[in-house]
Amino acid sequence: MTSSSNLTRRALLGAAGVAGIAGTAAAWPRLTGTDIPGRGEDALTVLILGTAQDAAGRQVIADAFMEEHPDIPVLIQSVQATDWGDFFAKILTMVASGTEPDIIYTATEGAQLFAERLALPLDEYVARDAEAMRDYFEDVHPSLIEAFMYKGELFQLPLDFNAANMYLNLDVIERNGLEMPGEDWSRDDFTELLRGMKGDATPYYWTNRLFGGVVPWLYVNDTSFLVEERADGGQEFWSTFYPGQERSGGYLWQASNATDDRVHETFEYMRQLIQEGLAVRPEEGGGNTLVGLFASGRIGSTPAGGYWVQGLAEGGMQPDQYDVQFFPRWRTQRHQFGGAGYAVMRTTQKADQAWEWIKFTASKQAMELAFPTPATTPTRRSMVNDNLYTGIGPEHWSRFYETLDRFPSTGPIPAPPQQAAVETALIRNVSTALSGGPDQVARSLESLDRDLRDVFAEEEA
Repeated sequence: MTSSSNLTRRALLGAAGVAGIAGTAAAWPRLTGTDIPGRGEDALTVLILGTAQDAAGRQVIADAFMEEHPDIPVLIQSVQATDWGDFFAKILTMVASGTEPDIIYTATEGAQLFAERLALPLDEYVARDAEAMRDYFEDVHPSLIEAFMYKGELFQLPLDFNAANMYLNLDVIERNGLEMPGEDWSRDDFTELLRGMKGDATPYYWTNRLFGGVVPWLYVNDTSFLVEERADGGQEFWSTFYPGQERSGGYLWQASNATDDRVHETFEYMRQLIQEGLAVRPEEGGGNTLVGLFASGRIGSTPAGGYWVQGLAEGGMQPDQYDVQFFPRWRTQRHQFGGAGYAVMRTTQKADQAWEWIKFTASKQAMELAFPTPATTPTRRSMVNDNLYTGIGPEHWSRFYETLDRFPSTGPIPAPPQQAAVETALIRNVSTALSGGPDQVARSLESLDRDLRDVFAEEEA
């Protein structure tokens, strides 16, 4: 069991800063509804990022679970946060105040933070219920599972994911006399496509963050801003559920790679796109504001995952107005992805009941309740089908899952336990790197390298 004293100051404060932590702790019961008399007594508490409406939306899953397990009452709680980093900061505040839930739905960005300090490994439960779990693993790509292993142990069963593919506005393409690129298109093909859009729409719009920012360009250039390694372990799991697969005990990111020549080359390419007027400087924050711009034909291309399909439909865009393509090839065509699943807190007194929830929510029945619309990509291959996308998704919606099959080296976004501090350093230095000339790129990458070395050095101290 990990106590709050094991949490480093950076882990506790880095995700959102010092301000507001005391206030969050004091307001926590009201934020989650636990101040209402009788609510949550002896219940298995499940915490999600979102609003009260989001929690109510998952009640159908809780109801189905309690129908199968009438002896395990479940309380779904939600916490509003600006992003995953803000959400994790609030969770860490709960840990410090001793009011943490039993289960938390968390994404790749927090997977290793939870695995290192907060979550319970699932291996013993998975091994015990191997036959019951076989249907899930047979339906889920092994790359998604490997992304939620840490130092040889499995901490989450991913339920949804999104790879960074390239969305292309067919209205923009057609009115400029261009053609939809093929699956094997290159970086140079991409550049020429953007030149054909210039003067009409914004050719390329992107955001400054881990997912869909500079990282997918680093991946296709066969590099990353962190050194990527693989942990030992997991052989028994892989031989049981994925025989013949040569997989690891999970990803490790423990050092800076910011001064690598290919990192510089990637940043310089992005700088040149901006200088030529083919791309905007990357905007901070998520991509929700892009929906209206893309749907109205003012953006030609942007990186996003399958989660955008539902948003575009709600924004009034018809399926034949856009399509999705694999990310363009550079030295490789390796993609990045992020996923999410439930993690069991080490401090829970209801570990067995929590596992029953994990096991149930990974069933096809529960996942169909959880993902009735294409607002994300289900990890179960059998669910990514015509029923989900017909009439709402683009022509080549199958590429969302095919990304994993076509490009076996595709991997998760680089999110070590220090993810919050790492992403902060990346965002800050991307902004400065792309705000000047070639010399500014070199200086900013040296700054990024120093920042990252400080992050990892503080963790070791």
